[in-house]
Amino acid sequence: MDYTRDPRLAVLFDADNVPYSNVRGMLAEIAKYGTPTFKRIYGDWTKPTVAGWKTVLLENGITPIQQYSYTTGKNATDSAMIIDAMDILYTGRVDGFCIVSSDSDFTRLATRLREAGMKVYGIGEKKTPIPFIAACDKFIYLEILKPVETVTKQIVTSKVKSKTRTKTKEVAQTPPVNAIEIANKGLAKVISDSINDLADENGWAFLGDLGNLILKKQPDFDPRNYGFRKLVPLIKSFDHFEIDERESGKKNTTLVFVRTK
Repeated sequence: MDYTRDPRLAVLFDADNVPYSNVRGMLAEIAKYGTPTFKRIYGDWTKPTVAGWKTVLLENGITPIQQYSYTTGKNATDSAMIIDAMDILYTGRVDGFCIVSSDSDFTRLATRLREAGMKVYGIGEKKTPIPFIAACDKFIYLEILKPVETVTKQIVTSKVKSKTRTKTKEVAQTPPVNAIEIANKGLAKVISDSINDLADENGWAFLGDLGNLILKKQPDFDPRNYGFRKLVPLIKSFDHFEIDERESGKKNTTLVFVRTK
């Protein structure tokens, strides 16, 4: 991979297993990890159940791939998507894949792509089966992605209210859940164990390495799942972690380290 450029990603949508209501939010999220080189969506476009997708494909540059359902009870869409993914893999023109689906049928595909050295990102609803989530390098839940239109509206509204000096405050993000509730879900232990795995002789672990290790252990880990935009505020919500911000020698750049108190 050429690290001087953004990774090239093949983005494959399963029209049967993800909603079309926030396509722009999905693409905005994907843009964080690379440049979509392929954007394809698979479905039987003769069915009324996928009609909603048709209105958003052109404006988002997504190519629809028609796949007829030849047999009742068999998902031909999955097969077409898997075959295309392998064809794209062998072209050598991408560095990774983003599979947008909540269907566990893509578990083996994600595993195979990773075996070939590809980064694999998954996007789907919280109902997505655990095997598919675990097969991805990172899995993002659709429920935490804000619609782009909503975000834009919030920014504009905030500016207007600032000018009029109103006392009403815009809510920038989902209110953080209680740290005890998070701890009960096992997140505190995952963070603590990961710090211990990485810590130097003084118990400090570099935040960047910590985030990467947690993600390897839990591919669906994302601070936004718990109401925080970044990892640092999430860790600060716990009483038993200590954070140290150190100068890096570069302007406006600090290195963040974490340890257990």
